[in-house]
Amino acid sequence: MNASSDDMTSSSAWLDALVDACRERRHRGVIWIPASPEMARARALSLWRARTWHAPLWVGQTAPGDTIDALAPRQARTRLGREHDLIIIDAGAEPGFDPDAFGALSGTLRAGGVLVILTPAEWAAGQARPDDDYTRLAHWPHAPTTLSAHYLARLARGLRREPSIWRWPDEHATPHPGRLLEARARASTPAPVSPDDDACITHDQQEAVHRLTRLRRRRPVVLSADRGRGKSAALGIAAARRLAAGETTLWVTAPRQAAVEPLFERLAALYPHGHRDAARFQITLEAGECEVRFLAPDAVMAALSEPDVDRHAPPTLFVDEAAAIPTPLLARWLEAFPRLAFATTVHGYEGTGRGFQVRFYARLSRRTPDWREIRLREPVRWAEGDPLERLTRDMLLLDAAPADDSEAEAALAAAPLRIRWLDRATLADDEHALEALFGLLVQAHYRTTPSDLRQLLDGPDVRLAVAYAGDTCLGVCQVQAEGGFPADLAERVVLGERRPRGHLLAQSLAAHGGWQTALTSRWWRIMRIAVHPVVRRRGVGRALVEAVATAACTHDVAHLGVSFGAEATLIAFWRRMGFISLRLGLTREAASGEHALMMGQGLTSPAEASLATWADDFQHLLPSLLTFELAHLETDVVTALLHEGSAPEVSGDLYARLERFAQGGGELALARPWLCRAWLAWWRRQPREAAGAMPDEDVQALLDWAATLFQGRDVEATRAMGRQARLAHWRRLAGLLGCRLKPTP
Repeated sequence: MNASSDDMTSSSAWLDALVDACRERRHRGVIWIPASPEMARARALSLWRARTWHAPLWVGQTAPGDTIDALAPRQARTRLGREHDLIIIDAGAEPGFDPDAFGALSGTLRAGGVLVILTPAEWAAGQARPDDDYTRLAHWPHAPTTLSAHYLARLARGLRREPSIWRWPDEHATPHPGRLLEARARASTPAPVSPDDDACITHDQQEAVHRLTRLRRRRPVVLSADRGRGKSAALGIAAARRLAAGETTLWVTAPRQAAVEPLFERLAALYPHGHRDAARFQITLEAGECEVRFLAPDAVMAALSEPDVDRHAPPTLFVDEAAAIPTPLLARWLEAFPRLAFATTVHGYEGTGRGFQVRFYARLSRRTPDWREIRLREPVRWAEGDPLERLTRDMLLLDAAPADDSEAEAALAAAPLRIRWLDRATLADDEHALEALFGLLVQAHYRTTPSDLRQLLDGPDVRLAVAYAGDTCLGVCQVQAEGGFPADLAERVVLGERRPRGHLLAQSLAAHGGWQTALTSRWWRIMRIAVHPVVRRRGVGRALVEAVATAACTHDVAHLGVSFGAEATLIAFWRRMGFISLRLGLTREAASGEHALMMGQGLTSPAEASLATWADDFQHLLPSLLTFELAHLETDVVTALLHEGSAPEVSGDLYARLERFAQGGGELALARPWLCRAWLAWWRRQPREAAGAMPDEDVQALLDWAATLFQGRDVEATRAMGRQARLAHWRRLAGLLGCRLKPTP
């Protein structure tokens, strides 16, 4: 039914009609108010006061009145796991529209609730200017007001197109109703049959709980779902069932603790006599004291070394929002935990299930071929066809996906590869091209947030090189210009007196390495590079990097750079592209669980000489770091980094010392300096391809020995050996080195 004009004479009348329709359909309503800041806030305030709402939320820098508390957009993730009936997003005033806050909070609005979006009046015409939130996007020397606003204009066009939105522009006394109140179904839909498990809301959730409760060794379960399907709650119910069955300890991890709040809420509901503190739920059952414990991703492996943990029988591990965690970290857990479950959001505001599938499913099949996937399709918090879910997906491009595999394969077979530099204003107007391009980036990277799309379209000094075969997008390279600082500013950065926004690589090399010319030089940093999965290892990535290098030279840019989480296969790729290592972060990033590695390539002779000097400094420093700050760095990353640099000379004295140790002379500690030198001489003489190839058994044993020689730790092969057995093993490896380094007569 359509609301009549009489129904619209008061805000409470039309609002009641909207809420009633939403509750009847188990949908969520959207009201868009493009108006002056004063008018928009007054109207939103009238909606706030028109009804008694459950946990209403005003999102903005300042509250509209003394009786209302405002939630700053940067605090949006603190509300994950909670539910609201009314959310007002004040994007028309400071700080503007925060894409990440919108993505996080839209999923906390429950069925029957209303989302109100306040925007500048110009959005009603599909126009936009940079708002205050663009301050986070601007970097030296750019001011926020000088940036483009392609992203905001695209949002405005999307709001105008969405038929279910209620629009309330300046010139209208009451909103123009959307389709939500149009003809309702003539016959009521039969109520779904409830699942047998009273703790579960849908049959999907019941099946997931059944599988999670019966996890078997080396048979991981992957739980995938869109937001609002009760995925985290299923983990909580299953955790409760596992405790009831006699399990005493269960670990849970996720990118943020707030993401698993529904899990702990279900535990508390099922065991109301349990005790909950910040990161644990504890309860006494027949099996004794039981607990479910949250661990940040970077703390999971370290927890295995705690005195009360049996490494041979570690706790069950539940991983929520696995798509937002890097694959190498997931792989380490896959090896360490016999009983393991991964849960991932298919179309999430942070990480996507599609990228998780591409990156991790093949590894799962190799390591644990009996793994199972369960897909939750039935919504729990709202019903199918929910207008806000559709709007959120469109505005944030959560459904963005690259071309189909068959289409990509056929395109490369039918047409030559060509590299195009895209105009971002044109791209923002072409939804098909934007979805294909952004879909590649989302799929290739472990974490992509809504603000990354804004960076893509409006970030200052950003360039996009895209690989096409015909009209099919097969690869994309996002490039950020850096450096070019005046000498006085560069000096103040090196001294720690200034830290201008942006210029990640240039500032890090200058501030931590002391290389002031890293700031005065001009760089193009490759922020992201992605290639369609079915055409990888076909030269697409190389063509993109070479195109970037060629274009950089034409713009008088002499340095290319890249920064990424250190992982052996990625290091091997960039080395094949001609990049060398310049700096490695000393601590793991909390979100990625990896050490950030910076690599560079000189495009001119002077630039090559500068980078060679910096790389040489890094190689001289690296052994010391491996002994102390990087003592727990993964062995494959260690060997990849140590492969760079010139091979030490193998003198007769070095060979004699090596041979003496191999034949039983001395202890490892006394021979270690010579063994390290001999190891480097052998390894750096290997073909560069060996850094990423799978060596034979003897070579693998020598590579593993790097952990002992440079980091002072045992690897899995020697951990269970006695002292004499380990020493014999090391002497055998020294003999292998001697055979490979033996001087030619």
